Amino acid sequence: MFSLAGKKALVIGIANEESIAFGCARAFRDQGAELAVTYQNEKAEPHVRPAAEKLASALILPLDVRDDGQYEAVFDRIRQAWGHIDICLHAVAFCPKQDLHAPVVDCSRDGFLTAMDISAYSFIRMVKGAAPLMRAGGTCMTISYVGAGKVVEHYNIMGPVKAALESATRYMAASSARRGIRVHALSPGPLKTRAASGISHFEDLMKEAADRAPIHQLVTSEDVAAFAAFLASRQAAHITGGIHYIDGGYHIVG
Repeated sequence: MFSLAGKKALVIGIANEESIAFGCARAFRDQGAELAVTYQNEKAEPHVRPAAEKLASALILPLDVRDDGQYEAVFDRIRQAWGHIDICLHAVAFCPKQDLHAPVVDCSRDGFLTAMDISAYSFIRMVKGAAPLMRAGGTCMTISYVGAGKVVEHYNIMGPVKAALESATRYMAASSARRGIRVHALSPGPLKTRAASGISHFEDLMKEAADRAPIHQLVTSEDVAAFAAFLASRQAAHITGGIHYIDGGYHIVG
């Protein structure tokens, strides 16, 4: 029904083959897109590079999202290799463990700023870097969670952080529309990824989601990836600014 043939896609946030970002990258590639994939640092590279090579990624680049210089280097390399970019996926989130496990009122200032910088501001930085290379328009996406809009037990400070990410998504969608750039947040149900493993009682959260969702099942990374690939296609050219729930209807229950 749709194709990404000839499209160039940047994927930030692959940790391993179980990650949402890997699933999305695979869907982009399967629909014909060429890939650029980043890894955080030398410690992460041995885990990310084999996954990126399995996807036949054309570019495998270092990127610590806290370093503006590295962001600039990534987009410079893409400019040199491709001249433009069509799709950007941001799947990065982090909070120091002691702050993630604490009630919101006990989150430290440094923990809050770190979580906001890595989990929310880095998406703003991505869109800013990509925009000059999206001369024919494009699609930028990030990953959120239902805890941005309602209280989810044990999600703690990441709830306010994801709320900021979703708000930034809407504002960037509005300001980027005149350039043909669409901006989205994908909000999957709980998935067993390395990032999610840091959340306290995550197994309980997954069970609750499966029990309460109208379909009584957990979604998969393939479900998320299929929707992301559609949003990146020309068939979704008039869709922007959405918080797209891919959670079996879990977000509609009280």
